[in-house]
Amino acid sequence: MDKWNTRATIKNTTFMSTFFDKTKDGKTKFSYRMKRWIVVISIHLLFFLSFHIDIQTLEGTLNGSRFLGFHLIDPFTTIQMFLATYHMPINMIIGTVTILLFYLFIGGRTYCSWVCPYGIISEIGEKLHNILLTKKIIKERKFDHRVRHIFWFIFLILAFTSGYLVFETFNVVGILSRFITYGWSLAVVWVLAVFLIEVFFSRRAWCTYLCPIGTTYGYVGKVSALRIQWNDNCDHCMVCHDVCFENQVLDLTKAKYDKERQEKGIKTQYVTGADCTLCGRCIDVCHSDALKFDFRLKGLV
Repeated sequence: MDKWNTRATIKNTTFMSTFFDKTKDGKTKFSYRMKRWIVVISIHLLFFLSFHIDIQTLEGTLNGSRFLGFHLIDPFTTIQMFLATYHMPINMIIGTVTILLFYLFIGGRTYCSWVCPYGIISEIGEKLHNILLTKKIIKERKFDHRVRHIFWFIFLILAFTSGYLVFETFNVVGILSRFITYGWSLAVVWVLAVFLIEVFFSRRAWCTYLCPIGTTYGYVGKVSALRIQWNDNCDHCMVCHDVCFENQVLDLTKAKYDKERQEKGIKTQYVTGADCTLCGRCIDVCHSDALKFDFRLKGLV
């Protein structure tokens, strides 16, 4: 993808071109999308190989696993389990704390873009959705993204009142993770159904409006150290806003905030929205180098 000579929006770039970037001097390099896909595929290849040929590196699934013997437990799974059973084993506490500390440093919702296997499928669905929009075969449907917080509470209430992890019966992330690790399950049909909803009805609906796993990591991400940093090289072209998974977090790129920033002498700002997945798509398309990853605690080191 040549962001220097192309307005690299979703509509006018091919899907395959987004896996590569060109530098100002014309050299080709992997984009952040390519790097993310490599990381996600590598993680789940380790899950697969650890089960099928017993390499004992990354055992289990995304709900609960062991990496080189260290327990790793998804925080939302832990909350559900405690509310359903009123019990939390020490291994679950250790695994959850380990995960929380990790994501406090690298950014909460990096899980969504750098770990979650459904994220890859959803990106394919997003491209198909936009093709259909361009051809006017479907209409664009957007809803208030804050509804995810309501669903987060609903799933926890269901666990508490039923004594059962209700969400896990249709959790596409868990279903897909178990499918990759252990093999075929009829539940994969539900994953296909969600994918088709995203293609024909609403772009990235699962991740944007429903998934409580991403919402939980978003709460962690609000205070995490790794962030996207904006600087005043920005010319407010809003291409980054077009490609962002959660584009409300990039409102700071809008020109209407310039006067206030100039008055206060602000030349850089962090994207602090809890919904930012740190996917790097905004960096991939920014032709003015106004966005980059930054560790916001580096001044304390």
